[in-house]
Amino acid sequence: MKAEQTLSASRKFLMHGSCTNEDISISQSRESASGIPEYIVEIVNTCVSECAPYDIHLRCGWFASARVINPRLFKRLSYDDCLVNGGKPLGFSKMIRFTYSNSFLYPLAFKSANFCSTPK
Repeated sequence: MKAEQTLSASRKFLMHGSCTNEDISISQSRESASGIPEYIVEIVNTCVSECAPYDIHLRCGWFASARVINPRLFKRLSYDDCLVNGGKPLGFSKMIRFTYSNSFLYPLAFKSANFCSTPK
């Protein structure tokens, strides 16, 4: 019984840990070899928490794409400010994935998000 209680307590601790910007994983890869280059972007929340980060913004320069991107997934609001998932929470292991077309890859980096704070 004690082992089960310890396991339950450790699960509870993991589920109530606080998330940080390091829990938002951003990766890009080139998809096409001819024509206008296409890049696949994947944004994943790796934080195990009951409270998902929301209002996630990335640094994105003058991000633009020849291919239309669903603005509910990713939208440039102004220079160097792009909104992910329409500002909605991005749950644990959930992924936002989209493809954009441009002659070069735009560097994308975490800018800000709202994270739940946990009671101590």
